[in-house]
Amino acid sequence: MKILIIEDEPKTGSYLKQGLTEAGFVVDLMRDGLDGMHLALSEAYDLVILDVMLPTLDGWRVLQNIRNAGREMPVLMLTARDGVEDRVKGLELGADDYLIKPFAFAELLARVRTLLRRGGKTKEPDVLQAADLELNLLRRRVSRSGKKIDLTAKEFALLELMLRRKGEVLPRSLIASQVWDMNFDSDTNVIEVAMRRLRAKVDDDFEPKLIHTVRGMGYVLEVPER
Repeated sequence: MKILIIEDEPKTGSYLKQGLTEAGFVVDLMRDGLDGMHLALSEAYDLVILDVMLPTLDGWRVLQNIRNAGREMPVLMLTARDGVEDRVKGLELGADDYLIKPFAFAELLARVRTLLRRGGKTKEPDVLQAADLELNLLRRRVSRSGKKIDLTAKEFALLELMLRRKGEVLPRSLIASQVWDMNFDSDTNVIEVAMRRLRAKVDDDFEPKLIHTVRGMGYVLEVPER
């Protein structure tokens, strides 16, 4: 599988290229929009990772030119701006998914593999749901029983991870790497504290309870059987 990264920030570009190469992909890295666009149009890539803010030609125009040329490979947009307008604009121009900086590499890798598996034919869902709990990815909003719930960025990322892997027991080490981009240290209680706060917001005042601790293993989000 061949991936093109168009990213002008040296540290981020090198970090992504190294990580994806180690994951078994063939990776090309371009550091400005115009050169990246020419390569995307002249070579055959299975996926493009495209930053929004680029020199010579911004990511929006690169994406638009790729789609106007009839190229249908999946495009994963990277943006440092957490605005609904940016995400809507990217999706309308033909992006298949988006990721907000800073991000955990494990999450990027999971999204890359998902897009490659789907061949870009199926878009990521806009809403993740369990019982009456809804998480809107596009608008970055969470609600339960129609009531809006305010979450921090980390709480949102944690809930998104659990909803994407609903019914699966997630070890603390996985949560640490995907949400905090760190190796799990058994001496820290950061995950337990975050989980407790998340439960207080999405579970304490509602039924049924959705987030469960599996002793000695981790956490799971699932709808209990009646």
